[in-house]
Amino acid sequence: MLALDVRHRVLFESCVARGSLTGVEVHPRDLFRTLIRSAAASVIFCHNHPSGDPSPSRQDMELTARLRQVGELCGIGVLDHVVVATGGYVSFSDRGWL
Repeated sequence: MLALDVRHRVLFESCVARGSLTGVEVHPRDLFRTLIRSAAASVIFCHNHPSGDPSPSRQDMELTARLRQVGELCGIGVLDHVVVATGGYVSFSDRGWL
């Protein structure tokens, strides 16, 4: 994740989870704990798909919705969730999904 200040400057980047070939367990509380402590104003989430296909999975869509809800409650805007792979990338923001 990229934590941003009020002017959208990067405060820090952090690898918050490492998964297996087929998945990863991510809890919003763990991500937002770090963001709150650092006084981040907004965040961009990013992860890779080892398969090479950047198309978001159902789990990616559900997690992004949860992260956005938690962000709204905490006052930390979720600006984007980007999925990267050898086949390109998908930006939730570019697609109008945020």
